[in-house]
This record gives sequence, structure tokens and C-alpha cells, in this order.
Amino acid sequence: MPDHDRQRLYLVTTVTGDPAAAAARLDAALAAGVDVAAVLVRLPQTLAERDAVNAVKAVAPLAQRHGAAVLVEDRPEIVGRSGADGAHMTGVAALRGAIGGLKPAHIAGVGALRTRHDAMEAAELEADYVMFGEPGPDGGAPPFEVTVERVAWWAEVFEPPCVGFATTLDEVSAVAEAGADFVALADAILDDPRGPAAAVTDAAGRLGLVRAARPEVSS
Repeated sequence: MPDHDRQRLYLVTTVTGDPAAAAARLDAALAAGVDVAAVLVRLPQTLAERDAVNAVKAVAPLAQRHGAAVLVEDRPEIVGRSGADGAHMTGVAALRGAIGGLKPAHIAGVGALRTRHDAMEAAELEADYVMFGEPGPDGGAPPFEVTVERVAWWAEVFEPPCVGFATTLDEVSAVAEAGADFVALADAILDDPRGPAAAVTDAAGRLGLVRAARPEVSS
């Protein structure tokens, strides 16, 4: 049984080239006063490097002001210049290519771990955390029961933190009960018709968040 005093939320932005819109929705979520460990900024891979740096700069200070680490998806080369705290890589090969340039100064996380072997390789590479269950580029996520099983296996066997992805608010409790250190949410928070603040407060209630004894997404 996981210790709910230690579990935290991890917010994932929608892929966007409009940093102002992303920042406004994210600010609304974080202003609710809920404890959020990290924010993953997702950008179009076709976005020019200077524009990508500026997009992250529009988001990073407001998230960090609320105590959240800021990670950039698959753009490790802009971490230092953008003010981000690290990068989240898609797959073991991408992690292997990026981790040397990120650590020890920055966080190196990884997702798209579709097999147990992938996850174990990530551990061997000393990823700061692993993520299970996030949607792929086509928007499709692994079956939820697979995500829950993978989170439970990791929590039982390995020490590095585990992020479990919940595609809906109704999945939050199951991911937490499986043993995830962090529960990731994307559209379920930022696109909720009630607004990001109401949605993140709802998620926190389902997780039973408290502020004591929090794990950190850090190297």
C-alpha cells in the first residue's frame, strides 16, 4: 500500500506552439494552491529552437514560482537556455543519447516504456524517474490495466520514482493505489470544462494530497 503522504501530481501540457495560452491555463491550475511536483512542457518538434526556448521561458518561471520542476519533452538541448529543470525523453534510446548532457545538473526522466525490459534499461541508465501509461504520438494510451500492473511492479521492485499517467480523473485513485510516486494528468486538468483550478483541486482530493514528506522530481 503506497504512502499517500508522499504522492504528488505531475501536470503535462498539451502540445502547443502558443506559449501564452499554455501559460494561462497552467497558471490557473497552479494558482489553486494544490501541490504539484512537476510540469512537463510539450512543444511541436518542428518548432524552431529559438521559438522553443522562448516558449519554455514563458512557462518555466510561473511553474517554478509554485514549487514545480519544469521539464521539456524531447528537447534536451534547450534545457539550460530555457530555464527548465530538466528533460523528459521518449524511449530508452532517446534517454541514452541525452542523459550524459543532462546529469548531474538537470533532471533526466523517461517515458514510452512499453516493456519491462525498457523500464529496466532506463533504471540501468540512472533515469531520475520513469513514466508509465502516457499516450503516444497518435493519442492512444496503453490499456489502463497494463499501466496499473506496470506501476505496481515497478513500485514493488525498484527505487527510482515512478510516474503513473491517468488519462481521466477517474483513473487517479487506481494509479495511486498501484504505488505511483507521482500521478500525471494532461487534458483531464487543462481542458476540463470546469476550468483547470477546479480540475486540479478534484485530482488532489482523489489523491488525498498533503504537503508533508514529499518526494522530489530531481536528480
